[in-house]
Amino acid sequence: MRIAIIGAGAAGYFAAISAKTHHPKAEVCLFEKSSQTLAKVRISGGGRCNVTHACFSISELSKAYPRGGKNLKKLFPIFNVADTIEWFEKRGVPLKVEEDGRMFPLSNSSESIIQCLQKEADRLKIKLFLQSAIVALRQANNTIELSFQRKDTSTQNFDKVIVTTGGSPSLKGLAWLEELGHTIAPPVPSLFTFNMPKNPITQLMGLVAEKVQIRIQGTKLKSEGPLLITHWGISGPAVLILSSFGARILSDLNYQFKAQINWVNENNSNRIVEHLQEIIQLHPKRKLSNERPYALPDRLWTYLLTKIEVSPDKIWGEMGGKAMNKMVSILSNDVYELNGKTTFKEEFVTCGGLSFEDIDGSSLQSKRIKGLYFAGEVLDVDAITGGYNFQAAWTTGFIAGKLLE
Repeated sequence: MRIAIIGAGAAGYFAAISAKTHHPKAEVCLFEKSSQTLAKVRISGGGRCNVTHACFSISELSKAYPRGGKNLKKLFPIFNVADTIEWFEKRGVPLKVEEDGRMFPLSNSSESIIQCLQKEADRLKIKLFLQSAIVALRQANNTIELSFQRKDTSTQNFDKVIVTTGGSPSLKGLAWLEELGHTIAPPVPSLFTFNMPKNPITQLMGLVAEKVQIRIQGTKLKSEGPLLITHWGISGPAVLILSSFGARILSDLNYQFKAQINWVNENNSNRIVEHLQEIIQLHPKRKLSNERPYALPDRLWTYLLTKIEVSPDKIWGEMGGKAMNKMVSILSNDVYELNGKTTFKEEFVTCGGLSFEDIDGSSLQSKRIKGLYFAGEVLDVDAITGGYNFQAAWTTGFIAGKLLE
Protein backbone atom coordinates (compact mmCIF):
# COMPACT_ATOMS: atom_id res chain seq x y z
CA MET A 1 0.00 0.00 0.00
CA ARG A 2 1.23 3.50 -0.88
CA ILE A 3 0.10 6.35 1.37
CA ALA A 4 0.62 10.05 0.66
CA ILE A 5 0.28 12.85 3.21
CA ILE A 6 -0.04 16.35 1.75
CA GLY A 7 1.37 18.99 4.11
CA ALA A 8 4.22 18.56 6.59
CA GLY A 9 2.81 20.44 9.55
CA ALA A 10 1.75 19.09 12.96
CA ALA A 11 -1.23 17.10 11.63
CA GLY A 12 0.76 15.93 8.60
CA TYR A 13 3.67 14.54 10.62
CA PHE A 14 1.32 12.90 13.11
CA ALA A 15 -0.78 11.36 10.32
CA ALA A 16 2.35 10.03 8.58
CA ILE A 17 3.71 8.54 11.81
CA SER A 18 0.34 7.02 12.67
CA ALA A 19 -0.06 5.58 9.17
CA LYS A 20 3.35 3.91 9.22
CA THR A 21 2.91 2.69 12.82
CA HIS A 22 -0.47 1.09 12.13
CA HIS A 23 0.38 -0.06 8.59
CA PRO A 24 4.09 -0.96 8.85
CA LYS A 25 4.27 -2.58 5.40
CA ALA A 26 2.99 0.56 3.65
CA GLU A 27 5.19 3.06 1.84
CA VAL A 28 4.43 6.43 3.45
CA CYS A 29 5.37 9.65 1.62
CA LEU A 30 5.08 13.09 3.21
CA PHE A 31 4.90 15.99 0.75
CA GLU A 32 5.55 19.65 1.64
CA LYS A 33 5.19 22.50 -0.86
CA SER A 34 7.74 24.73 0.90
CA SER A 35 11.36 24.15 1.90
CA GLN A 36 10.54 23.96 5.63
CA THR A 37 8.47 21.57 7.74
CA LEU A 38 6.55 22.22 10.98
CA ALA A 39 6.74 26.01 10.56
CA LYS A 40 3.72 26.72 12.76
CA VAL A 41 5.01 24.41 15.50
CA ARG A 42 8.27 26.38 15.53
CA ILE A 43 6.64 29.77 16.24
CA SER A 44 3.72 28.68 18.40
CA GLY A 45 3.62 29.74 22.03
CA GLY A 46 6.34 32.29 21.47
CA GLY A 47 8.72 29.57 20.29
CA ARG A 48 7.84 27.22 23.16
CA CYS A 49 5.04 25.25 21.41
CA ASN A 50 1.80 25.01 23.37
CA VAL A 51 1.44 21.26 22.72
CA THR A 52 -1.97 20.71 24.36
CA HIS A 53 -4.12 21.74 27.33
CA ALA A 54 -4.42 19.89 30.64
CA CYS A 55 -8.13 19.19 30.19
CA PHE A 56 -8.86 15.49 30.73
CA SER A 57 -12.65 15.58 30.55
CA ILE A 58 -13.68 14.89 26.95
CA SER A 59 -16.92 16.80 27.47
CA GLU A 60 -15.07 19.90 28.75
CA LEU A 61 -12.32 19.57 26.14
CA SER A 62 -14.89 19.58 23.33
CA LYS A 63 -16.32 22.91 24.56
CA ALA A 64 -13.04 24.66 23.63
CA TYR A 65 -13.87 24.28 19.93
CA PRO A 66 -16.40 26.80 18.56
CA ARG A 67 -16.42 24.78 15.34
CA GLY A 68 -15.92 21.03 15.17
CA GLY A 69 -16.35 20.37 18.90
CA LYS A 70 -19.24 17.92 18.49
CA ASN A 71 -17.28 15.98 15.89
CA LEU A 72 -14.11 15.89 18.00
CA LYS A 73 -16.12 14.69 21.00
CA LYS A 74 -16.62 11.41 19.10
CA LEU A 75 -12.90 11.20 18.22
CA PHE A 76 -11.30 12.12 21.55
CA PRO A 77 -11.99 8.69 23.12
CA ILE A 78 -9.55 7.28 20.52
CA PHE A 79 -6.80 9.86 21.06
CA ASN A 80 -6.97 12.71 23.58
CA VAL A 81 -4.87 14.86 25.91
CA ALA A 82 -3.70 11.94 28.08
CA ASP A 83 -2.61 10.10 24.92
CA THR A 84 -0.73 13.16 23.64
CA ILE A 85 1.20 13.48 26.92
CA GLU A 86 2.02 9.77 26.93
CA TRP A 87 3.05 9.80 23.25
CA PHE A 88 5.60 12.61 23.65
CA GLU A 89 6.90 11.49 27.04
CA LYS A 90 7.50 7.93 25.76
CA ARG A 91 9.70 9.51 23.10
CA GLY A 92 11.78 11.52 25.54
CA VAL A 93 9.86 14.82 25.56
CA PRO A 94 8.36 15.43 29.03
CA LEU A 95 5.63 18.08 29.19
CA LYS A 96 4.79 20.55 31.95
CA VAL A 97 1.52 22.25 32.96
CA GLU A 98 1.34 26.00 33.56
CA GLU A 99 -1.12 27.67 35.94
CA ASP A 100 -3.66 28.35 33.20
CA GLY A 101 -3.61 24.72 32.02
CA ARG A 102 -1.44 25.21 28.94
CA MET A 103 1.12 22.48 28.38
CA PHE A 104 4.63 22.98 27.00
CA PRO A 105 7.72 20.82 26.62
CA LEU A 106 9.80 20.93 29.79
CA SER A 107 12.63 22.34 27.66
CA ASN A 108 10.52 25.44 26.89
CA SER A 109 11.54 25.03 23.26
CA SER A 110 9.44 24.08 20.24
CA GLU A 111 12.57 22.44 18.81
CA SER A 112 12.01 19.56 21.25
CA ILE A 113 8.67 18.82 19.59
CA ILE A 114 10.04 19.31 16.08
CA GLN A 115 13.03 17.03 16.66
CA CYS A 116 10.82 14.40 18.27
CA LEU A 117 8.47 14.27 15.26
CA GLN A 118 11.32 14.32 12.74
CA LYS A 119 13.25 11.63 14.62
CA GLU A 120 10.19 9.37 14.76
CA ALA A 121 9.49 9.90 11.06
CA ASP A 122 13.12 9.03 10.24
CA ARG A 123 13.01 5.96 12.46
CA LEU A 124 9.92 4.71 10.65
CA LYS A 125 11.54 5.46 7.29
CA ILE A 126 8.83 7.85 6.18
CA LYS A 127 9.88 9.51 2.92
CA LEU A 128 9.88 13.32 3.07
CA PHE A 129 9.68 15.41 -0.11
CA LEU A 130 10.21 19.17 0.21
CA GLN A 131 9.26 21.79 -2.39
CA SER A 132 6.77 19.31 -3.76
CA ALA A 133 3.62 21.31 -4.39
CA ILE A 134 0.66 19.27 -5.58
CA VAL A 135 -1.34 20.95 -8.34
CA ALA A 136 -4.05 18.34 -8.93
CA LEU A 137 -5.69 15.33 -7.30
CA ARG A 138 -8.03 12.91 -9.05
CA GLN A 139 -9.41 9.42 -8.64
CA ALA A 140 -7.85 6.93 -11.05
CA ASN A 141 -9.51 3.49 -10.90
CA ASN A 142 -8.84 2.26 -7.34
CA THR A 143 -6.03 4.75 -6.69
CA ILE A 144 -5.63 8.50 -6.28
CA GLU A 145 -3.39 10.28 -8.75
CA LEU A 146 -1.41 13.29 -7.55
CA SER A 147 0.08 15.77 -10.01
CA PHE A 148 3.15 17.73 -8.89
CA GLN A 149 4.58 21.06 -9.89
CA ARG A 150 8.04 19.52 -10.16
CA LYS A 151 8.81 18.11 -13.61
CA ASP A 152 10.80 15.19 -12.26
CA THR A 153 7.76 13.88 -10.37
CA SER A 154 4.88 14.99 -12.55
CA THR A 155 2.33 12.34 -11.39
CA GLN A 156 2.23 9.57 -8.82
CA ASN A 157 -0.50 7.14 -7.77
CA PHE A 158 -1.36 6.25 -4.19
CA ASP A 159 -3.80 3.88 -2.53
CA LYS A 160 -4.56 6.35 0.26
CA VAL A 161 -4.07 10.12 0.57
CA ILE A 162 -4.37 12.21 3.75
CA VAL A 163 -4.77 15.97 3.23
CA THR A 164 -3.20 18.02 6.05
CA THR A 165 -2.63 21.31 4.24
CA GLY A 166 -3.78 23.47 7.17
CA GLY A 167 -6.13 26.43 7.19
CA SER A 168 -6.34 28.88 4.33
CA PRO A 169 -6.90 32.63 4.75
CA SER A 170 -9.06 32.66 1.61
CA LEU A 171 -11.56 30.45 -0.20
CA LYS A 172 -9.19 30.34 -3.16
CA GLY A 173 -6.76 28.18 -1.19
CA LEU A 174 -9.46 25.53 -0.72
CA ALA A 175 -10.97 25.76 -4.22
CA TRP A 176 -9.31 22.51 -5.30
CA LEU A 177 -11.23 20.61 -2.61
CA GLU A 178 -14.45 22.28 -3.71
CA GLU A 179 -13.74 21.21 -7.29
CA LEU A 180 -13.63 17.61 -6.04
CA GLY A 181 -17.22 17.99 -4.86
CA HIS A 182 -16.62 18.91 -1.22
CA THR A 183 -18.49 21.57 0.73
CA ILE A 184 -16.25 24.33 2.09
CA ALA A 185 -17.17 26.61 4.98
CA PRO A 186 -15.70 29.97 3.84
CA PRO A 187 -12.59 30.78 5.91
CA VAL A 188 -12.51 33.85 8.13
CA PRO A 189 -9.94 34.81 10.79
CA SER A 190 -10.26 33.52 14.33
CA LEU A 191 -8.19 34.23 17.47
CA PHE A 192 -7.49 37.92 16.94
CA THR A 193 -7.30 41.03 19.11
CA PHE A 194 -9.46 44.16 18.87
CA ASN A 195 -8.31 47.54 17.56
CA MET A 196 -9.27 50.86 19.11
CA PRO A 197 -7.19 53.38 17.16
CA LYS A 198 -6.23 56.47 19.16
CA ASN A 199 -8.54 55.61 22.07
CA PRO A 200 -7.14 57.13 25.32
CA ILE A 201 -7.27 53.75 27.07
CA THR A 202 -4.33 52.58 24.93
CA GLN A 203 -2.14 54.84 27.10
CA LEU A 204 -2.53 52.09 29.73
CA MET A 205 -0.76 49.56 27.45
CA GLY A 206 0.62 46.59 29.35
CA LEU A 207 -2.06 46.76 32.05
CA VAL A 208 -4.03 43.58 32.84
CA ALA A 209 -7.51 43.56 34.38
CA GLU A 210 -7.74 40.07 35.87
CA LYS A 211 -11.44 39.24 35.52
CA VAL A 212 -13.70 41.21 33.22
CA GLN A 213 -16.77 40.51 31.13
CA ILE A 214 -17.06 41.63 27.51
CA ARG A 215 -20.21 41.77 25.42
CA ILE A 216 -20.63 42.78 21.79
CA GLN A 217 -23.60 45.12 21.36
CA GLY A 218 -26.35 43.82 19.10
CA THR A 219 -25.22 40.18 19.44
CA LYS A 220 -25.35 37.37 22.00
CA LEU A 221 -21.55 37.25 22.12
CA LYS A 222 -19.99 37.48 25.57
CA SER A 223 -16.95 36.17 27.41
CA GLU A 224 -15.04 36.67 30.62
CA GLY A 225 -11.44 36.40 31.79
CA PRO A 226 -8.25 38.49 31.93
CA LEU A 227 -8.07 41.49 29.59
CA LEU A 228 -4.82 43.05 28.38
CA ILE A 229 -4.66 46.66 27.20
CA THR A 230 -2.24 47.12 24.29
CA HIS A 231 -0.91 50.04 22.29
CA TRP A 232 -3.46 49.24 19.54
CA GLY A 233 -6.49 48.22 21.64
CA ILE A 234 -7.40 45.22 23.78
CA SER A 235 -6.23 41.60 23.91
CA GLY A 236 -5.93 38.82 26.48
CA PRO A 237 -7.95 35.61 27.00
CA ALA A 238 -11.33 37.39 27.31
CA VAL A 239 -10.89 38.99 23.87
CA LEU A 240 -9.38 35.93 22.19
CA ILE A 241 -12.23 33.68 23.39
CA LEU A 242 -14.73 36.23 22.10
CA SER A 243 -13.00 36.51 18.71
CA SER A 244 -12.92 32.72 18.41
CA PHE A 245 -16.57 32.04 19.21
CA GLY A 246 -17.67 35.14 17.31
CA ALA A 247 -15.39 34.72 14.28
CA ARG A 248 -18.17 34.66 11.69
CA ILE A 249 -20.38 37.26 13.37
CA LEU A 250 -17.51 39.73 13.74
CA SER A 251 -16.49 39.14 10.12
CA ASP A 252 -20.05 39.94 9.04
CA LEU A 253 -19.81 43.17 11.07
CA ASN A 254 -16.60 43.98 9.16
CA TYR A 255 -14.86 44.18 12.57
CA GLN A 256 -16.67 47.42 13.41
CA PHE A 257 -18.78 47.13 16.54
CA LYS A 258 -19.25 48.36 20.11
CA ALA A 259 -17.94 46.38 23.06
CA GLN A 260 -19.35 46.69 26.57
CA ILE A 261 -16.75 46.00 29.25
CA ASN A 262 -17.74 45.09 32.79
CA TRP A 263 -14.50 45.74 34.69
CA VAL A 264 -15.64 44.14 37.96
CA ASN A 265 -17.36 40.96 36.67
CA GLU A 266 -20.53 41.83 38.59
CA ASN A 267 -23.85 42.06 36.72
CA ASN A 268 -25.99 43.15 39.66
CA SER A 269 -25.71 46.95 39.87
CA ASN A 270 -27.23 46.97 43.37
CA ARG A 271 -24.31 44.85 44.62
CA ILE A 272 -21.85 47.30 43.06
CA VAL A 273 -23.67 50.16 44.87
CA GLU A 274 -23.44 48.18 48.14
CA HIS A 275 -19.71 47.64 47.60
CA LEU A 276 -19.12 51.35 47.00
CA GLN A 277 -21.24 52.35 50.01
CA GLU A 278 -19.25 49.97 52.18
CA ILE A 279 -16.06 51.81 51.13
CA ILE A 280 -17.72 55.13 52.02
CA GLN A 281 -18.63 53.82 55.48
CA LEU A 282 -15.21 52.33 56.18
CA HIS A 283 -13.02 55.00 54.57
CA PRO A 284 -15.04 58.27 54.37
CA LYS A 285 -11.94 60.49 54.58
CA ARG A 286 -9.79 58.67 52.05
CA LYS A 287 -9.33 59.92 48.51
CA LEU A 288 -10.95 57.97 45.68
CA SER A 289 -7.49 57.34 44.23
CA ASN A 290 -6.31 55.72 47.47
CA GLU A 291 -9.19 53.26 47.94
CA ARG A 292 -9.86 51.28 44.77
CA PRO A 293 -13.11 49.26 44.46
CA TYR A 294 -12.71 45.57 43.63
CA ALA A 295 -8.91 46.03 43.90
CA LEU A 296 -8.83 47.46 40.37
CA PRO A 297 -5.36 48.28 39.02
CA ASP A 298 -4.35 51.78 40.10
CA ARG A 299 -3.88 53.19 36.58
CA LEU A 300 -7.19 51.73 35.38
CA TRP A 301 -9.14 53.17 38.32
CA THR A 302 -7.62 56.62 37.76
CA TYR A 303 -8.41 56.39 34.04
CA LEU A 304 -12.06 55.42 34.71
CA LEU A 305 -12.50 58.29 37.18
CA THR A 306 -11.07 60.72 34.65
CA LYS A 307 -13.40 59.32 31.96
CA ILE A 308 -16.51 60.05 34.09
CA GLU A 309 -15.06 63.45 35.09
CA VAL A 310 -14.76 62.66 38.81
CA SER A 311 -11.58 63.90 40.46
CA PRO A 312 -9.30 61.16 41.91
CA ASP A 313 -8.61 63.61 44.75
CA LYS A 314 -12.27 63.66 45.80
CA ILE A 315 -13.01 62.23 49.27
CA TRP A 316 -15.14 59.08 49.42
CA GLY A 317 -17.38 60.63 52.12
CA GLU A 318 -18.21 63.52 49.77
CA MET A 319 -19.51 61.26 46.99
CA GLY A 320 -22.90 62.45 45.74
CA GLY A 321 -25.62 60.42 44.04
CA LYS A 322 -24.71 61.67 40.56
CA ALA A 323 -21.05 60.63 40.93
CA MET A 324 -22.14 57.28 42.40
CA ASN A 325 -24.37 56.55 39.37
CA LYS A 326 -21.56 57.43 36.96
CA MET A 327 -19.20 55.16 38.86
CA VAL A 328 -21.59 52.18 38.83
CA SER A 329 -22.16 52.69 35.10
CA ILE A 330 -18.46 52.88 34.14
CA LEU A 331 -17.56 49.85 36.27
CA SER A 332 -20.30 47.64 34.83
CA ASN A 333 -20.91 49.01 31.34
CA ASP A 334 -17.91 50.83 29.86
CA VAL A 335 -18.53 51.11 26.10
CA TYR A 336 -15.82 51.21 23.41
CA GLU A 337 -16.01 51.57 19.65
CA LEU A 338 -13.92 48.89 17.95
CA ASN A 339 -12.52 49.24 14.47
CA GLY A 340 -10.53 46.36 13.03
CA LYS A 341 -8.52 43.41 14.27
CA THR A 342 -4.91 42.36 14.73
CA THR A 343 -3.48 38.84 14.40
CA PHE A 344 -2.64 37.28 17.76
CA LYS A 345 1.18 37.08 17.90
CA GLU A 346 2.36 35.26 14.75
CA GLU A 347 -0.33 32.63 15.04
CA PHE A 348 -2.93 32.77 12.29
CA VAL A 349 -5.96 30.58 12.92
CA THR A 350 -8.89 30.33 10.53
CA CYS A 351 -12.49 29.47 11.14
CA GLY A 352 -13.73 27.48 8.15
CA GLY A 353 -12.53 24.69 5.91
CA LEU A 354 -13.79 21.31 4.78
CA SER A 355 -17.26 20.62 6.17
CA PHE A 356 -17.63 17.58 8.43
CA GLU A 357 -20.79 16.79 6.44
CA ASP A 358 -18.56 15.59 3.60
CA ILE A 359 -16.46 13.15 5.60
CA ASP A 360 -17.06 10.04 7.64
CA GLY A 361 -17.06 11.25 11.24
CA SER A 362 -15.26 8.15 12.53
CA SER A 363 -12.46 7.58 9.99
CA LEU A 364 -12.20 11.12 8.51
CA GLN A 365 -12.49 9.63 5.01
CA SER A 366 -14.10 11.71 2.26
CA LYS A 367 -17.63 10.77 1.26
CA ARG A 368 -16.81 12.01 -2.27
CA ILE A 369 -13.54 10.20 -3.02
CA LYS A 370 -12.71 6.80 -1.62
CA GLY A 371 -9.25 6.61 -0.08
CA LEU A 372 -9.03 10.37 0.57
CA TYR A 373 -8.75 11.45 4.23
CA PHE A 374 -8.38 14.75 6.09
CA ALA A 375 -6.77 15.93 9.32
CA GLY A 376 -5.87 19.21 11.05
CA GLU A 377 -6.96 22.75 10.28
CA VAL A 378 -7.99 21.98 6.69
CA LEU A 379 -11.16 20.72 8.42
CA ASP A 380 -13.76 23.18 9.68
CA VAL A 381 -12.46 22.88 13.22
CA ASP A 382 -10.76 25.52 15.36
CA ALA A 383 -10.39 26.33 19.02
CA ILE A 384 -9.76 29.02 21.57
CA THR A 385 -6.15 29.73 22.50
CA GLY A 386 -4.34 27.42 24.91
CA GLY A 387 -3.06 24.37 23.02
CA TYR A 388 -6.44 23.11 21.82
CA ASN A 389 -5.71 23.62 18.11
CA PHE A 390 -2.63 21.41 18.35
CA GLN A 391 -4.64 18.77 20.22
CA ALA A 392 -7.10 18.69 17.31
CA ALA A 393 -4.14 18.20 14.95
CA TRP A 394 -2.72 15.30 17.00
CA THR A 395 -6.15 13.65 17.36
CA THR A 396 -7.28 13.92 13.73
CA GLY A 397 -3.81 13.07 12.39
CA PHE A 398 -3.59 9.96 14.56
CA ILE A 399 -7.06 8.74 13.57
CA ALA A 400 -6.73 9.48 9.85
CA GLY A 401 -3.46 7.52 9.80
CA LYS A 402 -4.78 4.65 11.88
CA LEU A 403 -8.14 4.06 10.24
CA LEU A 404 -7.02 3.83 6.64
CA GLU A 405 -9.23 1.05 5.26
